[in-house]
Amino acid sequence: MMIEKLTDIKQFDGFDKQDFYYIRIMSLIKAYGCGYDFASFYRQLDENKRITAILSKLDHDVTLCIDDDADTEEMCSFLKAIGYSTVLADSSFEFGGTFSQGVVMSSDKKLEIPCPYADVDRFPKLMELFNFVDYDTLDFESWYVDISHRIRHGCARAYTLNINGEIVSSGIFSSIYHDNAVLSAVRTSPAFRSMGYGSALVSEMVSDTKGTVYLMREENLNEHFYKGLGFKNIGKWRMYK
Repeated sequence: MMIEKLTDIKQFDGFDKQDFYYIRIMSLIKAYGCGYDFASFYRQLDENKRITAILSKLDHDVTLCIDDDADTEEMCSFLKAIGYSTVLADSSFEFGGTFSQGVVMSSDKKLEIPCPYADVDRFPKLMELFNFVDYDTLDFESWYVDISHRIRHGCARAYTLNINGEIVSSGIFSSIYHDNAVLSAVRTSPAFRSMGYGSALVSEMVSDTKGTVYLMREENLNEHFYKGLGFKNIGKWRMYK
């Protein structure tokens, strides 16, 4: 086994496991390529030069996608050598240390949920979206630089549902690759919850996507909401810190 740093997105060709983590990694390399110091990409090869794992490192946050033949011991040693703030992977990858855990869901079901008196904005002003979502731990400038770059490269999309120009619900496809997407930052204003606006927006976003939509949720939150929109539990994510 060996792990090597990539210089071209084509070096990921031939990796067969295309899941939630794969979409995150591939959308990131599509957006940034291999020319930035803060974004790096790696693959693990077996003795036959077959790819058994891929990973991205954006600043100090790692996303890992492994298949059944990956050498996890080598990967653990490698991650400790390159350093990290967080490592996101399937719960089957045991890294040691403290972690948080939740559920991965997916859907390719296209539903039509009418939403009278509201309009979907597929190109919202990012400052207004940032303030609506209320990112407590992020500053606007770093968030804006990243999300706007991804949107320009077709690797992310933002949506809001508006009534009389006021945002009542929002969602972001933070990763998009080959018609598949990762849904994040779903929020409905407290004054408009339990009125169908969040469901209408998410169903619109899923219908806008030709392939599969994935999401991460916390273990005991929002399962009923997403199952009602056609999502299914498909596994568990784990984030090591």
